Amino acid sequence: MTPSAFRAFTFDCYGTLIDWEQGILQAIRALPGIDADDDALLAAFARHEHAIQEENPAMRYPDVLSHACKAIAADFGRTATDEQAAAFGASIADWPPFPDSVEALAYLRQHGLLMVLSNVDRASFAHSARRLGDPFHAVVTAEDVGSYKPAPAHFERATALLADEGIAPGEVLHVAQSLFHDVVPGRAAGFSTCWIDRRAGRPGGATPPVDVEPDITFHDLASLAAWHRSG
Repeated sequence: MTPSAFRAFTFDCYGTLIDWEQGILQAIRALPGIDADDDALLAAFARHEHAIQEENPAMRYPDVLSHACKAIAADFGRTATDEQAAAFGASIADWPPFPDSVEALAYLRQHGLLMVLSNVDRASFAHSARRLGDPFHAVVTAEDVGSYKPAPAHFERATALLADEGIAPGEVLHVAQSLFHDVVPGRAAGFSTCWIDRRAGRPGGATPPVDVEPDITFHDLASLAAWHRSG
């Protein structure tokens, strides 16, 4: 692929730009008595989060997290109170950016339109946008479209917004860590796909597994920016 072919870059946020696994683990370990390794906790999160989103596509993301918190605690023989579950739901505001996100986004913003397609709500994303330097031209959230990726509505809305800017799907590179949530529906929408393999080939994590081949793969966002510079 030729970097100059892309006039827009669409991004997943959590797991790609924001270190949600660190945020999830810190928040869930605030519950007393949870004794499990990171992989087990993240696998439980991936299972429950997706099931809750699939059953409740219009539920706001903090409420998804609150329900997931109670389900995860139950998996490990504990009970999360309403207050603890609500705190987990509000923890998005504290999830940190990856060290390379701000600089890479600032660079890419000089070379195309940047848009986020995120499985959160507007209020939650606002905290993350500030942490990332507010580089985005547009944002599409689950709250906006009434469903969660990998359902296609995020990509349908993005395609329409990009068309208003005169940008066709073939001129878009969708950048994401989750093959399940993003690469599969991104390919179906006609976008080129870039997998940011933050786990560097380690299986597991906070997203369900899926067998799909992205167009290009990097281990971090800095490498994507470097590839673009080289073109």
